[in-house]
Amino acid sequence: MRLAFFGDIVGRAGRKVLGEHLPGLRDRLRLDFVVANGENAAGGFGITEAICNELFDCGVDCITLGNHAWDQRDIMGVIDREPRLLRVSNYPPLTHAPGRGANLFDVKGRQVLVVSVMGRLFMDPLDCPYSAVDREVAAAPLREVADAIIVDVHAEASGEKQGIGHFLDGRVSLVVGSHTHVPTADTRILPGGTAFQTDAGMCGDYDSVIGMNKTISVARQSVRMPGQRHEPADGPGMACGVFVETDPRTGLATRIAPIRVGTGLPSAIPAA
Repeated sequence: MRLAFFGDIVGRAGRKVLGEHLPGLRDRLRLDFVVANGENAAGGFGITEAICNELFDCGVDCITLGNHAWDQRDIMGVIDREPRLLRVSNYPPLTHAPGRGANLFDVKGRQVLVVSVMGRLFMDPLDCPYSAVDREVAAAPLREVADAIIVDVHAEASGEKQGIGHFLDGRVSLVVGSHTHVPTADTRILPGGTAFQTDAGMCGDYDSVIGMNKTISVARQSVRMPGQRHEPADGPGMACGVFVETDPRTGLATRIAPIRVGTGLPSAIPAA
């Protein structure tokens, strides 16, 4: 299968650049399934039903979230009835979080499992991401149930993302990090056959501080006093992610390559 994952969509700039380029990328790379992290899509904080539909219409098949999942209150009612929108899977059971943290998608008779987990280092303390992802992958094992498995690790610490990658090596098709908004240069296939990148980067304006207005961000960081609220940068954007091709017999990766299209960083478009 031919899969793509795009990092955190930040504000209007991120939505616009992904909307402009994804239809062409789907055709050029013959993509079977596309996942994007949308937790910053609504003004940098959360997502709305209208934005979900905008992303689905431009070619996203599944939207994952993260620590900003609940910033837009109307999403609470949407996520229970929209199976293509996933929160992280490692909320404590007593939280009774709406929605789901994993879902199995039928793609022309082939099954794609998407799992979302959030890290614990320097993040809100949730349940163990290792236990959560192990549970979800065991419920739909690669080759037995799923033809491909994509895991979004929404985490601050590079070491935690890499640890989960090695923990799942040989059991899933792709482990990719989100949340830190900067694409890492470690795109590779791990020894057991799982494609991996510590962070996919973001879809947004890179003339910014991780997608937010650089003037406001620098002032808040340097003065350390309450000031103007953060808002997304709104210049020309770049969509960053990864492309993965899997072996139809095993579901493991045979190829992974970075995707960077738009303005802000050097471009990278995988060969078809």
